[in-house]
Amino acid sequence: MKKYCLALDLINDATLIAEYENRHKRENAWPEIMKSITDSGISNMEIYRTGNRLFMIIEADDNFSFERKTAMDQANDKVGEWENLMWRFQQPLPWAENGEKWIVMDKIFQL
Repeated sequence: MKKYCLALDLINDATLIAEYENRHKRENAWPEIMKSITDSGISNMEIYRTGNRLFMIIEADDNFSFERKTAMDQANDKVGEWENLMWRFQQPLPWAENGEKWIVMDKIFQL
């Protein structure tokens, strides 16, 4: 089992943040997006927020890779539609590469 932690910022607007959270409620989740996540080898995904900063935890099987997930997503029109919609709410971290969204974080401590 692999574990990844990622970060991303939302546009700092209370109305947009509320809509983003609403779109991420389980009952509002697009079934095609849920399927694309599990099909990539992700067994658990959690997103947390403080202010406009998002923190995502991914648990995935040993065969998971971000390269494979990206290739799968690029071949899936519904995922492209979702990602384009999410850019309405999201903004890249200041150190992100051009077009980069979620940034994988480095683990610096473990008890």
